[in-house]
Parts: sequence; C-alpha cells; structure tokens
Amino acid sequence: MPWLEQWLEWLGLHYGGTEHLMRVVGRLALAAVLSAIVGFERQKRGRAAGLRTHMLVGIGSALFTLIPLEAGASVNTISEIVRGIASGIGFLGAGAILKSTDSAQIRGLTTAAGIWMTAAVGLACGAGWVVPAVLGALLALVILSLSRVEGLSD
Repeated sequence: MPWLEQWLEWLGLHYGGTEHLMRVVGRLALAAVLSAIVGFERQKRGRAAGLRTHMLVGIGSALFTLIPLEAGASVNTISEIVRGIASGIGFLGAGAILKSTDSAQIRGLTTAAGIWMTAAVGLACGAGWVVPAVLGALLALVILSLSRVEGLSD
C-alpha cells in the first residue's frame, strides 16, 4: 500500500511497513485479550476494577513498552520504563484499597494486585514475550478462581 505509506509520511507519522504494523497490532491485541480475561473474571464478581479497567491498564502498559522498543531505545531506557509502569500502576492500585473506618477490615488488595498483574502482562506483550504473558494471565485467572474455594478468599 504505497499510497498509505506516502500519506502517513506526509503527515509526519511513522508507519514502518506491513511487518511492523502486524507486530504492533499483534502485541496490542494480545495485551487486550489477556487483560480482558483477568478483567472479565473481576467484573463477573462485581469488583470495582473490571473488564475495561484491566484492558486499559494492559494495553497502556504494552504501549509504554512497545513504543521505546520500536524506536530502538537502550536497555537502560526500557528498564526505567518498566520501573515507571510498576510504580505508577502501584499508585493506581492504591486507589482501589479501602480501609473501613468502623472495622479493621481492608478491602481492595486483590483488585490492586490484579491491576498490577495486568500491567505486567501488558508489559510482557509489548516486549514480545508471549509465553510469559500468557502464563502470567492464566496463573492470575487460576489464583483469582481459588478464592471461590472455602476459606481461601481474602
């Protein structure tokens, strides 16, 4: 599609060719699907952070990882981005944690951990690490399902 490349170049946008486009679409789509798996489980249980939140966190983390990788960033730069995602998502997760004023009960820790885990899955997708991303999402789903077992919920 030479016309598309010419048009995007005229706009000053980076296209990179069909192979590049497929790589980007594949990684972002995988991040969306794996994040949706975790988010759907949380939404089905009526938790505050559900499908949309988990998908946005996963895709956002993938984008924050994918863009510098595609631009040829150094390992040190990528390391800084990973640290930023981990702490930034930790801050987002902290907003999901509530302590009841009338009791010692704390709620939202699993939601916060799920958001953090989804960010890690998205980061792995953005970096092209498919196997760790899939295994991480599946393990998260198994762990979240364990809370249905008597006495294991938090």
